[in-house]
Amino acid sequence: MIKHVKQIAFGLAAISLSAQTLAQSDRALDLDALLKQLEQGQYAQSEQNKQREQRFTQMRSEQDRILSETRAERDQKLATSENLETRFEENEFKIADLNTALDARLGSLKELFGVLQQVAGDTKSKFQNSVVSAQIPGRAAFLDQMAQDMGKSSKLASIEEIERVWFEIQREMTESGKVTRFTTNVVEAGGAKVSKDVVRVGPFALVADGKYLDFNGITGTVAELVRQPAERYGDSAADLQSSNGELVEFGIDPTGGSILGLLVQAPNLKERVEQGGLVGYIILIVGAFGLLLAVERLFSLTVIRTKVNKQLKSKEVKTNNPLGRVLKVREEYPNADTEALELHLTEAILGEVPKLGRNLTIIKIISVVAPLMGLLGTVTGMINTFQAITLFGTGDPKLMAGGISTALVTTVLGLVVAIPMTLLYAMLNTRSKNIVYILQEQASGVIAERAERG
Repeated sequence: MIKHVKQIAFGLAAISLSAQTLAQSDRALDLDALLKQLEQGQYAQSEQNKQREQRFTQMRSEQDRILSETRAERDQKLATSENLETRFEENEFKIADLNTALDARLGSLKELFGVLQQVAGDTKSKFQNSVVSAQIPGRAAFLDQMAQDMGKSSKLASIEEIERVWFEIQREMTESGKVTRFTTNVVEAGGAKVSKDVVRVGPFALVADGKYLDFNGITGTVAELVRQPAERYGDSAADLQSSNGELVEFGIDPTGGSILGLLVQAPNLKERVEQGGLVGYIILIVGAFGLLLAVERLFSLTVIRTKVNKQLKSKEVKTNNPLGRVLKVREEYPNADTEALELHLTEAILGEVPKLGRNLTIIKIISVVAPLMGLLGTVTGMINTFQAITLFGTGDPKLMAGGISTALVTTVLGLVVAIPMTLLYAMLNTRSKNIVYILQEQASGVIAERAERG
């Protein structure tokens, strides 16, 4: 390798010398001078190569020394590792012996502490979700810490800790039978946090300002339910808060909020109508129109019947009622024979019948069309349901709830409109026919009277 280095160095020296020769061509005037310059350059290069070889030899010795030191350090570490492994195994045997001795000394106490740890864990979950913690905070944290200490470090509970577990369980039982008042921060539906007087009904409910509250055991906050249950439940909550020891009716949720959550989610009348969709709104509009017609007819027929009754009791013929207009025919044709008078009276009665039965046909049509429109909404809702099943399957019932709601609500709305419209039509038609029967009866009397005179 040194030989190759020398050759390379010689070549570099030759190149350098050539460059110098070219640069100093003005001084190298003959071949002897040039040869002398080459000899001097080769000698200088040889001296440099010797110096380099010496440095390489010194560096190799240094590397050998470092390698020896590293190997010695490795051997030392290996020895230390073997020593630590031996000590670790010995410590494991000692720990096992100590655990065995500890178990033997604990005896039946080990079962006691195991039960205590289990009870602490279960009670912690109960306390965390109990509304009593809104008034008495911090109970779950103590039980959680004690259960973790006993589980991780095998720490034995002290007599004070055991007594406190018993005390907290007993206090929960005692508070479960009380209706108490206390002041705490309540997060309102709008997001503001306000200090309010809260009434706690055992472990079942929290109310304030006539509204139901929700206790979040994770964050330890009390907040108003964004959506309150039906009005009657709110009234009972207000009565409870305003009572001074008197007995009041109040509904409790023994499931810990599950039933209240269902009551809160129950849709009101407006939401029920909205579930019917477009068809539901059309049914309601048609029903409202029919109801207006029915109210108008009921008022008109009542007024007409009142005037007809007055006409029956009066000998003076008035034309402000159907009976008076029919009886007026007798005065208009005093010399007509019986048959002619009968025809004139029949004509007058037929002229009054359309006025008495006005809009009744529309009411009847609405009573028939309303359930058909409800059936249309049912079919539309079922189509939407089947489309949801086709796209998403039957895994999530909420995807089908919209179509089913439309199907059921429109049917209900159709029946809600049809039933009263049918009853109103029957009542109004009966009143109209009663007035027509009076007209026919009085007309028959007029004809009989004319026939007796004739």
